[in-house]
Amino acid sequence: MEKNNGNPGKYKKADKEFLKENLTSLQYKVVMENGTEPPFQNEYWNNFREGIYVDITTGEPLFTSRDKFESGCGWPSFTKPIDAEVLLEKTDTTHGMHRTEVRSRLGDAHMGHVFTDGPKEMGGLRYCINSAAVRFVPVEEMEKEGYGHLLPL
Repeated sequence: MEKNNGNPGKYKKADKEFLKENLTSLQYKVVMENGTEPPFQNEYWNNFREGIYVDITTGEPLFTSRDKFESGCGWPSFTKPIDAEVLLEKTDTTHGMHRTEVRSRLGDAHMGHVFTDGPKEMGGLRYCINSAAVRFVPVEEMEKEGYGHLLPL
């Protein structure tokens, strides 16, 4: 099997016009303008079905439900990405804070932030991700949607 993220060459970055026409205004604001959706009022904060979460802009797999946990913050939280290479980290000093932003590798889309207050027994990281930045693919649809290679995860 290739790396956990499969073949990154099959996922392509979409141009801003395409995204503006095909994403909701909230999705666009989050991924293209570094926005944040409200806590506890987003699609996946309390979703614990089995499956994967993919970049809304490219379809590249980013997280699995096996690494999702309830952090109490109101956004989907994961202990690690599906593969270390699918996310880029950047220093974020906006809003008077010092944080580490995470962006998708191929789409360069704002996903959220990574913090060091995650479960210690699982590495100690908490990837706090905007639901508006990802799409959930349930395990029963993964094969049909071209993510069958990730079923072992």
